Amino acid sequence: MASNLLEHGTWVLVCDGGKALLLQNDGDQKFPNLRKHEEFESHNRPSHDLGTAKPGRVFSGKGGRHAAIEPTDLHRIAEEDFLAKVAEMLEERVRTGSIRALVLVAPPRALGALRHRFSAAVRASVRAEVEKDYVKAPIYEIEHHLQAISSGG
Repeated sequence: MASNLLEHGTWVLVCDGGKALLLQNDGDQKFPNLRKHEEFESHNRPSHDLGTAKPGRVFSGKGGRHAAIEPTDLHRIAEEDFLAKVAEMLEERVRTGSIRALVLVAPPRALGALRHRFSAAVRASVRAEVEKDYVKAPIYEIEHHLQAISSGG
């Protein structure tokens, strides 16, 4: 991991499929001081409340057979919609110049969904990606984890 991971002014997005924190380092590399600028939260209901869509059926022309197909996971779709909105917000911030350096902290599935939606400009501003779920951790713990990663520990 780069030793300049948490330079002064670096933005840190900590998110999962339902919550995102946009933090900025007001400290320096040695003594990071992440300040929360914004918090976004999806107002999705739990998976068991959303359920799934009724499984579809496919008709095979040969022999008149029918087969079921996988049901749609409505919770996953809601997570992807939320992450698309987060990506749009980042796009706007990078385009206007308010974000120049960005560190992404998210579980692998969320990182993949974000990467898929990033423009070349947003990808160029990303200094590092950390495949961890720290969205529920207090900010001081996030600072500690990122400081350990940037120092190689």
